[in-house]
Amino acid sequence: QVQLVESGGGLVQAGGSLRLSCAASELTFSPNAMAWFRQAPGKEREFVAVITWSTGRAYYTDSVKGRVTISRDNAKNTVYLQMNSLKPEDTAVYYCLARRYYRGRSFLEPEYDYWGQGTQVTVSS
Repeated sequence: QVQLVESGGGLVQAGGSLRLSCAASELTFSPNAMAWFRQAPGKEREFVAVITWSTGRAYYTDSVKGRVTISRDNAKNTVYLQMNSLKPEDTAVYYCLARRYYRGRSFLEPEYDYWGQGTQVTVSS
């Protein structure tokens, strides 16, 4: 069973930056894609970004475009989320997800096979 372990969350002031990391426990695991979702207090979990493992092509939700970059290190089976110009509304638990193959619904949770435990990001105003 593949485990995803997130790190890098924390408390930051508005306008600051954080870099989240997520490592897959098995180096032999070759995902089709990895993604980040987030869940703010009292809200549903939402898609943030996804990156295709083979091509590095990335997609973002509109609210983070221009501020957030998803990247991956294939050799380390690790995905990153660089977040800049953070806003209080970015406060959430951020989850790393991975899928084994493409199902056509990258923005939806059922697309993914594995989930991390989440890492808290808090942005103070």
